[in-house]
This record gives sequence, structure tokens and C-alpha cells, in this order.
Amino acid sequence: MINVMGVQLSMHPVFVLLMMLSVATGQFIELITLFVIVFIHELGHASAAALLGIQVRSIQMLPFGGVAVIEDRGDLTAAKEILISLAGPLQNVIMMGAAVGMLSLHWWDGEFLIYFIQANVIIALFNLLPILPLDGGKIAQALISLFLPYYKTLVITYRLSIVASIVMIIISLSPLIMKETGKIELNILLMGCFLLYSGIEDYRNIPYRFVRFLVNRDKLFAYHLSSASLAQPIISIPAKPLDTILRLFKREKYHMIYVMNAKGKIIGVLPEQRIIESYFEKKG
Repeated sequence: MINVMGVQLSMHPVFVLLMMLSVATGQFIELITLFVIVFIHELGHASAAALLGIQVRSIQMLPFGGVAVIEDRGDLTAAKEILISLAGPLQNVIMMGAAVGMLSLHWWDGEFLIYFIQANVIIALFNLLPILPLDGGKIAQALISLFLPYYKTLVITYRLSIVASIVMIIISLSPLIMKETGKIELNILLMGCFLLYSGIEDYRNIPYRFVRFLVNRDKLFAYHLSSASLAQPIISIPAKPLDTILRLFKREKYHMIYVMNAKGKIIGVLPEQRIIESYFEKKG
């Protein structure tokens, strides 16, 4: 693990093993090229996050790609998340454009150039698939969070990602399932398994992510207070569980909770902080 300007750079042990195997199989140049492309892709995410004032914790190189881990302290809006997610594929587009430019100027040609362009195309398109934790999945999740409550957004997007990963695995195994003569698509199978594992782990961590979302609501309150924007109402009854109310909170909306009795009369109006505080006191 290397620390550069507060950002930890690390490689997954399996990734290191793949690098070693590539030397033995004579594919080191191809793999190191993919490493550089993926690393520049992740640097795009990290640079965009830093420019938007979001702290970058680490860049991790995984067996099937990489990930830039950023810290969400309540100021990561949907728009910022979309921009950060798009910054990675944008680096692939820039690298493809540079390669095509050098080809047109006769500065670079040959099979390796074609491989370099194709690798960028595949990495960019693969990352834009609407499956978490890929960039496309993060973009889809950010867009959905603008319309649905945050908790519901997490549940829906992670469930869909798990289903999509299973579909990838089934497609890769289709020759075996259909008893055809074609070979199994090993790359799709491995990526599908990796995405399925990641999706299941993230789905299990939804409660943790939702608690972090609630803890970071103070910044949202300060923003709405300074901008004098309208709060979005939530109607509740006195007996309604606190966690049920909290699961109605939206990502970039500030809420006021109107408590009504059986006759439809408002008997209390509570800011969302009171509900959050009561929830954590009850949990404690």
C-alpha cells in the first residue's frame, strides 16, 4: 500500500497474482496496458472528486478493474456523484481520441494501437452498464434518488444489480445450459460473479449506508436554512414507527413531519432532526 498526498494506492492480492501469471504466459504487455488504462480511469474519478471538494480516501486496483473510494460527508449531491462517475469513462474517451489522433498523424500504428483503442472502448462501455458498483449503476442510483426516497432507492438499485449480475452469469453459461458446442464466456462469467458478490455485500450493508445518510443530514439542513428553500412535508400518525418515517426521506430534500390524529387534525409539526435524534436515542 502506497500513500500519495493522503490517498492510499493499493492492489488486490489476486491482481498481483494475475500480473505474475501474465509474465509466465507472455501477456505482460497486454495486462500492464489494461492496468494503466484502468488506473487512469480511476484517476479521473479521483480528480473530479477532488475538484468538487470531496475527499478521496483510496484508489484500489481489483482483479477486474479498480475503484476510487471517496468519502461522503453529506455534501455528495446526486449531480456531484454523476459528474464523478462520468469522469472515469471520459478518460477512456480522451485516450481513444489521442490514439486516433496519433494514428491520423502517422505517429502510431500497428496491432497494439488497435488493442489500446479496443481496450478503452470495452472498459468505458462496461463501466457504463447500469449495474452497481459500476459507474453506470452509480449514475442510475443518483438519478433515481432524485425521485424516490433514499432507502427505497438503495433497495431497488441493489436488487436490480443483483438480478443483472445473475443474468450475466446465465448468459456466460448459455452454451453449457443449452448444450451447444460453443465455449463458455469465461470473462463474462468472472465479471458476473464479481458483480454478484459485490451486489450482495452492498445489499447487506444498506442499513449501514442508510444510517450514514441520516447522520450526515445536518449539512442539508444548513444548506436549506441558508437558501430559504421550502421543506417537503411528510404526513404521519403518532403511532407510526420512527424508522418507517425516516425511510421516506429523500436525498436532497429537507422534511417537516406533520403529525395528525385520527380526525385528520394536525397535532404537531416536527423538523426532521427531532425524528433522527429520537431514532438514535431509541436505538441507543
